[in-house]
Amino acid sequence: QVQLVESGGGLVQAGGSLRLSCAASGRTFSTYTMGWFRQVPGKEREFVATITWSGLSTYYADSVKGRFTISRDNAKNMVWLHMSSLLPEDTAKYYCAAGTQGSWSTAQRAYDYWGQGTQVTVSS
Repeated sequence: QVQLVESGGGLVQAGGSLRLSCAASGRTFSTYTMGWFRQVPGKEREFVATITWSGLSTYYADSVKGRFTISRDNAKNMVWLHMSSLLPEDTAKYYCAAGTQGSWSTAQRAYDYWGQGTQVTVSS
């Protein structure tokens, strides 16, 4: 069983930055693909970014490419999402997810464990 706890959300002005953190439990964290997703009330949860177990490969949604960076530290069981040049449309609840199937994916079904989420609100 893997537990994921997100933190770092908050209120920020457009153009600002935030860093989200995800702390994971479990001895096999270093084998998991990790991802970030976000959801606005009334809309589908959408993919934001993913990183392979090694940290060597990352992939981003077009809407955040060049502004967001996903990273991880397997020794600390941590994943981060650094968000810069934030836009009001980035406002959402952000979720950390862990996938145990090996390869990275943008699909929610590829992720087996989810955190409770952290709210990010970007004011214009």
